[in-house]
Amino acid sequence: MLLNLHKPAGITSHDAVNYIRRLTGEARVGHGGTLDPFAEGVLVIGIGRESTKKLHQILKGTDKEYLATLELGKTSITGDPEGEIKNMASDEEIKSLTDEKIKKVLKNFTGEIEQRPPAYSAVKIKGVPAYKLARQGITPALTSRKIVIKELELLEFIPPLVKIRAVVSAGTYIRSLAEDIGQALGVGAYLQALIRTRVGEYTLEQSRTLEELQEEYAK
Repeated sequence: MLLNLHKPAGITSHDAVNYIRRLTGEARVGHGGTLDPFAEGVLVIGIGRESTKKLHQILKGTDKEYLATLELGKTSITGDPEGEIKNMASDEEIKSLTDEKIKKVLKNFTGEIEQRPPAYSAVKIKGVPAYKLARQGITPALTSRKIVIKELELLEFIPPLVKIRAVVSAGTYIRSLAEDIGQALGVGAYLQALIRTRVGEYTLEQSRTLEELQEEYAK
């Protein structure tokens, strides 16, 4: 069984898997495409041996869609709300930006681009996850990779927050994209909030919450 779960913010993807494991009584449960704890949205979960085997095949190369909120004028050591936040620009500098300037920068990031994964990511360096090295004060030697930003749309700009919709290829880090956009705007930015609205054919509208699943299995 493949489950389209709406993971809430505040728990890890692994926490969600453990919850489904306890709820269903099925030992073999896995997920495809990790969502960071602060993020919410579509998390595809495989329940049972056959379904978990299919996860990689089904999700390999699939596009993902996100609604992202960037806070301009600040950066985070982790690229998200969980890291140490530093001020990088004044209110006046941020308010001097316009929708047109932001749209122009977004256009420059559309298409095939090079992206360096975040230092605080699960990318492994000689078998060690980069985030473990970063937590030890070691700067991980991460190489850039080619990704594709298929769509990048400005939804709203109310200083200091920018809301965008992004359709991206597999392997794209929205945290890195947020940081790169902030750098291109000259004020810095970090990813304040993130909702994954689609993974391939699995959409947020069709997803089910943990509460809904709990009620179903309680019957």
